[in-house]
Amino acid sequence: MSDLLQTAWILLAQVTQDAATVTGVGQLVQEGTAIIEGSAQLLQSGAAAAPAAAEPPGVLHFVAQTDVVGKTLFAILVLMSLVSWYLIFVKSLSNWRIRRLSSRFLQQFWAASSLEQVENEIATHGAAEPFSHLASHAIHARNHHVKYGAVRLEEKGSTSAFVTRTIRKVIDEETARLENGLTVLASIGSTAPFVGLFGTVWGVYHALIGIGLSDGVSVNRIAGPVGEALVMTGLGLAVAIPAVLAYNAFVRTNRVYLAQLDAFAHDLFTFLSTGQQVKGKGI
Repeated sequence: MSDLLQTAWILLAQVTQDAATVTGVGQLVQEGTAIIEGSAQLLQSGAAAAPAAAEPPGVLHFVAQTDVVGKTLFAILVLMSLVSWYLIFVKSLSNWRIRRLSSRFLQQFWAASSLEQVENEIATHGAAEPFSHLASHAIHARNHHVKYGAVRLEEKGSTSAFVTRTIRKVIDEETARLENGLTVLASIGSTAPFVGLFGTVWGVYHALIGIGLSDGVSVNRIAGPVGEALVMTGLGLAVAIPAVLAYNAFVRTNRVYLAQLDAFAHDLFTFLSTGQQVKGKGI
């Protein structure tokens, strides 16, 4: 009988121990579930905060927060950029077209058998570039002065002097035409950095006023507005650098082209004065 009671007592102790173990496991499972739910909430909150952190303030935020002066300076820089790139593309295309037509005309001019043939070519195709324009006016001036003489005051002097004045007048006109738009590029290249710097100073001024009126001062409240204001200086440099590079390139191209036009004018004047062809160089 005592053996049966001892065995029953041992079984009851094991059952009690197993129940306690199951209860502990259940508590561990509940704690693990709570930890997982807390981690999921942290991940959701982090995912919600990630888009806000991925969108740092920039130029558009600065323009939206600034006043009328800041918006006006930004609009001026955008307008300068559009004008400079328009002039860059238009003048690049125009210079390429003029050089191609000039090279073709020089080949036809020095291959012609007489001035009458050159006049016919110009009358047929038109004077679409400086070389043909110069040849047309010089030939017409020589023929007019030989035929009618010095009728007006501007025609006084010898035929050579009249042709020289006509050639010089045409070269001056073509020089002014080639330099058209370069003044705008030079102005944009020289003033755009200062416009951007003015926008930066204005933005920093308002940022410091806002920081001074606020209760607390932190690095974020200082670095954000000041960094946005500095973008205006970068924008001014981005507008000025292409304009300056394009201006220098156009000035050099025009200088080379006008030197070739002067050489052609000398050869043309010699041919019109002596009637002997001087072999010229093409472009």
